[in-house]
Order: sequence, then structure tokens, then C-alpha cells
Amino acid sequence: MEDILLEIEDKMEKTVNSLKKNLNTLRTGRASASLLDNIECEYYGDKILISSIAAIKVPEPRQLLIAPYDQNDIRTIVTAINASNIGINPIVDGKQIRLIIPALTEDRRKELVKKAKTYCDESKVAIRNIRRDFNEKVKKDDSYTEDTRKREEEKIQKLTDSFISQIDAILKEKESEIMSI
Repeated sequence: MEDILLEIEDKMEKTVNSLKKNLNTLRTGRASASLLDNIECEYYGDKILISSIAAIKVPEPRQLLIAPYDQNDIRTIVTAINASNIGINPIVDGKQIRLIIPALTEDRRKELVKKAKTYCDESKVAIRNIRRDFNEKVKKDDSYTEDTRKREEEKIQKLTDSFISQIDAILKEKESEIMSI
């Protein structure tokens, strides 16, 4: 019985971590190296993350500095950033690339909050799907008595509720971060 709860908790934790990773890619008006986490560029015929072939620094609160380890990669990094949908134009500055993060308009902030809510809603659906799958597993297992089955379902529900409230707290924090000027 405890094995099931540990497995559920592990899967739900992975869902929350995935949500955090997705929310880190949202631009909040401040420079953050995580803004480039999911952007891949062409590297000798392969797709590779920018952070693997360049050092990413934050010299100022609204500026990112990308210093490729190999100067020949500047063009491919610029191309990848332009192709991504982060809405920032890279500036080649000698042997490095500068990304100046523009201030967000009120409309853009609201749009980003909607996107954050979408990510959170998708995570809640994933959490509920995990709950459903394990509830079905418990119902199909004949070794459980009716009372044990009910207790297990209650434990699963409590675990689900705690992760849902955790997601709500993450959303509230991200929402306030996006809306702050």
C-alpha cells in the first residue's frame, strides 16, 4: 500500500517540477538565464541547447550576455534565438551576444499570466489523471477489502489535494512576479 503512495507522490512531484521548468521560460521583465533553457541551436548537424555551447551571464537586471565557447557558433545561436518565440532581438557585440529585455506592457503581462495559468491547468489535469489511474489500480486489486480500498482512495485524494494546492501557490507566486513592475 505504501509503495503505491510513494509511486503516486513521485509521479506528482515530477509533474510539479515540469511545471516549474515551463514557468521559468516565461519572460517576466527581468533577465534570467532560464529564459534560454529550451532554445536549441544547430551544432555540427545536431540540435543542442544554447547553455551547452555558451556561457550565459546576467550583467544587469534587464540584460543577458551570451558568450559562446567557440566564436563560430555566434551565427547559429542568433538564428536559434530569432526562431524562438521569446520576442527579444539578439545584438552581436564582438565575440558575444547581448539580449536586452524590454519592459513588459500591461497587455503582455496579462498575456503571460494567462499562459502561466494554462501551464498550471495542464499540470492539474496531469495530477488528476495520475489520481484516476491509481484509483483504478486500487479498485481492480482484489487483495483489498472494501474498507481498505476506501482508505487508500482517501489517502490518494489527500495527496492529490496537496499537490493541487502546491500548484496554486506556484501560480500565485509567478503571477505576482509577472505583474510586478
